[in-house]
Amino acid sequence: MAQKQQVLVLYLKSSALDSEVAGWAVYDGTGKTHHMAGEAEQPPYKSGVSALRDGWRLIQASPLVPEAPGNEFRTGYLKYEFFFEKLFDA
Repeated sequence: MAQKQQVLVLYLKSSALDSEVAGWAVYDGTGKTHHMAGEAEQPPYKSGVSALRDGWRLIQASPLVPEAPGNEFRTGYLKYEFFFEKLFDA
């Protein structure tokens, strides 16, 4: 039986999976829901651990890369990115 996937991307405030969510995106391959970027004021979960407890499977975390000297406090991008998935029977 074919499966469809939902993907949740959480940007956390640190590399710890239990740290607070700073940004997020949701993609629904099942077609059941439609999300627009910036449509919600509150994240779907408070932390990555909260998503795990709700059945999301962690499939990727950003590698920890040391900052170059002088760039420790740059905020040009969210570097603690975690990808989660849920699979549903089609």
